[in-house]
Amino acid sequence: MLAHYPYYIAAWIFLCGLYGIVRSRHLVHTVISLTILQTSTYVLLLAIGFRKGGYAPIFADIHPGVVTVDPIVQALMLTDVVVEATVVALLLAMVVKAHEKGGTTSPDDLRYMRG
Repeated sequence: MLAHYPYYIAAWIFLCGLYGIVRSRHLVHTVISLTILQTSTYVLLLAIGFRKGGYAPIFADIHPGVVTVDPIVQALMLTDVVVEATVVALLLAMVVKAHEKGGTTSPDDLRYMRG
């Protein structure tokens, strides 16, 4: 049962972020909620890559047969951090432009900007 807790926590964080996106009335709040939703992938990747008693995947000093942590999951986590930072920066730039053009950051008040 304890082994499933990280998956439950990842699902809970995902649902909190999704709830924030659905209920948001401000574009910056929407971006922050999306960031929270993205955080659930970190917890999920940590849960997938965790091995009890596992060593870092530096194989120079480890004997064969020793349990190690999966290095692919670590690479995915690093990629996920970079992608999230890029997406958040792009979305915040779009929020600034929407505020410059429309004078507000409320999605309801920006409806006239539709093409």
